[in-house]
Amino acid sequence: MINTIDSQTSVFLLITLACGLVAFTVLFFVLRKLGKSPKTMLPLNFAGKIRIPLALFMLALILRIIKTNDEVLSIVDERVLSHSSTLLFILSITWALIVIIKAFKRHILTKYDMSATDNIHARKIYTQFNVLERVIIFLIVLFAVSIALMSFDSIRSIGISMLTSAGIAGIIIGFAAQKALGTLMAGIQIAFTQPIRMDDVVVVEGEWGRIEEIYLTYVVVKIWDKRRLVLPTTYFIEKPFQNWTRNSSDILGTVFIYTDYTVPFDALRKELTRILENTELWDGEVNVLQVTDTNNEMVESRALMSAKDSPTAWDLRVLVREKLVVFIQENYPQSLPRTRIEMQAEPVSKIPSQQKNDPGKSDLLKKEN
Repeated sequence: MINTIDSQTSVFLLITLACGLVAFTVLFFVLRKLGKSPKTMLPLNFAGKIRIPLALFMLALILRIIKTNDEVLSIVDERVLSHSSTLLFILSITWALIVIIKAFKRHILTKYDMSATDNIHARKIYTQFNVLERVIIFLIVLFAVSIALMSFDSIRSIGISMLTSAGIAGIIIGFAAQKALGTLMAGIQIAFTQPIRMDDVVVVEGEWGRIEEIYLTYVVVKIWDKRRLVLPTTYFIEKPFQNWTRNSSDILGTVFIYTDYTVPFDALRKELTRILENTELWDGEVNVLQVTDTNNEMVESRALMSAKDSPTAWDLRVLVREKLVVFIQENYPQSLPRTRIEMQAEPVSKIPSQQKNDPGKSDLLKKEN
């Protein structure tokens, strides 16, 4: 192949390749400099991530320039060069768009702190951008694949013939894809209406956990014991569930104490106040102790307290429950739950004296004597 190319064509190819390499080097250097500047929104590693799509774009551009040379076309088929450059253009632009979208999302999310105590707004932004990023990337990839397939005349004709001759099959596939499309639309709906957000505390299927990941078709809930519960996005649209951090992260915690009727409730209230005032888990808002139920054996008392978030409320409830039990054990052991049984002696029954109405034979003999 090399022997058939004249010197002029060889120089043309070398100059084209050299220009492409120089252009790639200059663009890469500029992007790396811009990434280091704090005034731009480009991340530090943006140049490294866009290096491959940039190289593919320059290669596609080189193939377009080479295609203008008649000597090269006498050796390589023009359709091969055209399709190769077209596919490289589509791949490089698609790849670059995905990198830019991810960089833009990362730049926006750096302004919001998810580790803050009051992170409702941050979780809202995180949820919107994560879901919208996946939707946009899905649409970009779908559009790029469609354009790539349309660039081939044979595939385009096959596709048109399949669409015109397989109407019934298309209807069946459409019905079969209803659930998948519904799941996809539910993911988009979650991004805008936000019944759940990233890091929300939820109770689903009887499990307590946090929203760890939200995808277009499913949601991952991190259970308190480090298990993962994977649910379809339609679950959070169609079924009821508990969201403990929908409007705010603060929450009320309850502790139930069961005691005997002799327990002094005022002393319990003072002890509850002392426990709460001596721990950083309490946010200082709610401190209540009420008698909520009674039965023939014991009294139910409910201690109500508040905390800044649900994990803190759980730790506070455990602490209060332990301290109240110890307080009753040490100061009022007689007020612990007990079962009473009262034993009564059965009264001795008195045998009534027999009333003798009819005289016996012996009595008649005595009277005769």
